[in-house]
Amino acid sequence: MFDTKDTNLYTLFTSHKRKIQTMKNIIGKKIRQPEGFNALVPHSFPPKEGIVFDSKIIKKSTTATRLLGKLDGITKLLPDSNFFLLMYLRKDASASSQIEGTQATMIDAIEAEAKINTNIPEDVDDILHYIKALHYGMNRLQKDEFPLSLRIIKELHQKLMDSARATHFCDPGNFRKTQNWIGGTRPDNAKFVPPPVHEMNKALADLEKFIHADDDYLEIIKAGLLHAQFETIHPFLDGNGRTGRMLITFYLWQEGFFEKPVLFLSSYFKKHQDIYYQKINGYHNGEIIEWIDFFLDGVIEIAQEAIEIVEKITVLREEDIQKIQKLGKRASESASEILPKLYAQPIVNTSLVQKWTGFTRAGAQKVIDRFVDMKILSPKNKDSSYGQSYAYNTYLHIFQDS
Repeated sequence: MFDTKDTNLYTLFTSHKRKIQTMKNIIGKKIRQPEGFNALVPHSFPPKEGIVFDSKIIKKSTTATRLLGKLDGITKLLPDSNFFLLMYLRKDASASSQIEGTQATMIDAIEAEAKINTNIPEDVDDILHYIKALHYGMNRLQKDEFPLSLRIIKELHQKLMDSARATHFCDPGNFRKTQNWIGGTRPDNAKFVPPPVHEMNKALADLEKFIHADDDYLEIIKAGLLHAQFETIHPFLDGNGRTGRMLITFYLWQEGFFEKPVLFLSSYFKKHQDIYYQKINGYHNGEIIEWIDFFLDGVIEIAQEAIEIVEKITVLREEDIQKIQKLGKRASESASEILPKLYAQPIVNTSLVQKWTGFTRAGAQKVIDRFVDMKILSPKNKDSSYGQSYAYNTYLHIFQDS
């Protein structure tokens, strides 16, 4: 913990040997259970003695906060910011699900949402459930002005896991009533054993108090602590990683970092998946500073990436509007009606364009052909003469290549 008015607390962590020794056992202690395995029993959280962050971490958190402010500002300039948000939801949902082993992609999810392609991987359902949970959380926190809490976390889990693919019972929307573990075939040979149920409930109560505490922790650092502590508690039978990653975004949004929840870190965690697991495991063992350092790097990288995406979308939008303006009046009007919809649904077929416009099938195909001629849309399968779909590839690549 630190007081922004007291610069003495920004002194280098490495210069305080007593603090280093304390930090190594600050999260909890492995205690042997009656069943014969060791489980992590968390200490009170946050620790009463506080967590001292060195000047490097403070400086990095300042950079991260500045970039989040810039991202919020530039996103507001987008005329179709809700479409940008929708694409980022899909991007995060895909990455977060892939961390857990899903093979389906963002493209699969887009096609599944619009029911364009029936030949998609079964595990796309994982991504669709994650998108559903994200939408639910946004509506719940915004419309009801309901604070982020254990209740909301359980509701997010319910939306994420209800009727979802699962290899075992996951009890959607309820905290576990039995012991779980990570890695191995049973608790006594597991890589990590979270708290027993009675200790889990105590730790969750501490976590909820920490969410709403009026303390001296910088919110950007607090978001990282919340995620790591949630993963340490591991309160669900399944879906902890995905729920915990949503917690980061919703906490920062609730704290007013941005008008819309536009920061999603799953693609960063997916890109550095081995390090992500290593740092979370290190956090269990008291390596809090190392985790926060990695977390802040992620905030900075993803915020910069999102800013660049917004800038690229702005340029692309202007280029495509100019192409449309060169068409005749009637053709330009129909094309202008379609283009904004492509930002939300960048893969289309004739039936979807008919639905958007009310045109006949021939009329809808004519509009699509114009977009192909303008090199805005491209056929997904050039060898297909029936059931063809078309992709706004330049736009899609902005999200895929980032």
